[in-house]
Amino acid sequence: TVSEKQKQVIKRFNLRQLTDTRMLGLLAFGVIAILVTWSGVKAVQTNYELQKQISSLTQENQVQQLQNNNLSLTNDYYKTNEFLDLAARRQFGKAAPGEKEYLVPKSVALAHTVSLPQSTTSIKVSDSSSKPSYQKNFEAWIDFFLHRQSSST
Repeated sequence: TVSEKQKQVIKRFNLRQLTDTRMLGLLAFGVIAILVTWSGVKAVQTNYELQKQISSLTQENQVQQLQNNNLSLTNDYYKTNEFLDLAARRQFGKAAPGEKEYLVPKSVALAHTVSLPQSTTSIKVSDSSSKPSYQKNFEAWIDFFLHRQSSST
């Protein structure tokens, strides 16, 4: 057991150690270091968030520029003689000199069409109610990771 005299010696030692100027300086340095680190972490976090916003806006700007370029090319195409020729043929039923135009009624055209065969790939219909829940859950995760459509939809 620890006697009263020993407890008093331990308390004096701790008090003397805490009131020492070197210990106070070390504690002050530790507090300042923690505050500077905390401030630095906040600055890094703020910079990261701003960089994400800049990256997002840059990507949106590039997409918008590509859309503008696409519209510009489309407008240039609309000004060409090839487009005017195709538009006149489609809208007004016009033909180039020397060409013959045949008008086929829709009923006659559809009467001579061939029906397409059914798709050879069949969709597997599984009875999901007979499977245990853990198996359905496992299959749902596999479908998710392999980017497949769920069979329940």
